[in-house]
Amino acid sequence: MSNRAVLEVIALDAEDAVAAQAGGADRLELVTDMAADGLTPSCATFAEIRAAVDIPLRVMLRSADGFVAGDIEVLLPRARELRAEGAEEFVLGFLDVEGHPDLVAVERLLAELEGCRWTFHRAIDHATDRDTLRKQLADLPGLDTYLTAGSPKGVDDGIPTLLTEAARKGEPGYEAQILVGGGLRLDHLPELLSAGIDAVHIGGAARPHGWSGPVDAAAVREWRAVLDA
Repeated sequence: MSNRAVLEVIALDAEDAVAAQAGGADRLELVTDMAADGLTPSCATFAEIRAAVDIPLRVMLRSADGFVAGDIEVLLPRARELRAEGAEEFVLGFLDVEGHPDLVAVERLLAELEGCRWTFHRAIDHATDRDTLRKQLADLPGLDTYLTAGSPKGVDDGIPTLLTEAARKGEPGYEAQILVGGGLRLDHLPELLSAGIDAVHIGGAARPHGWSGPVDAAAVREWRAVLDA
């Protein structure tokens, strides 16, 4: 296994996926509807992307904008269908109205995922207490990553939190990998990498023409080069 930093890229379709892999992405996050900040893609989209690339795919499980689970009964069959289609890695995470982790919703979905690896997404940045959330989730099966900007405002504001959490790696609640995303720029990377953070997540940064355009392999390649330097 390579020790290089993980580069995860958001993909909406097979065209995005092929470009991201060509640019050096290690993993894709599969979503639809970025107007709602990323919702669960269809099984057909997952199957098309799985056939087009051979890097790991993490599939979003989210039915509406925001971080409240809403009607979990909508997501449970979607998770089942994606598993049946061959999905093996996922992205999820819900808070209750007070900003605490919605363990009931999370655990019900995890029962469908049968031990698959998964990322707790940026809901952590909106939690009432990040440290408590991490400790409450620590023993959930399959959790290996937190996607976080360190702040609901983005990486610019979140760097102090990211550096503090990176320094706690290995402590209870801090075993999972930190995957930095949310307003991340290339100029953030030296400080984050120096702190031991070894995974980053990009969406708009891989799309020079915005979300109406596809992932650009050259843009992804620029991130790969900085990470590998």
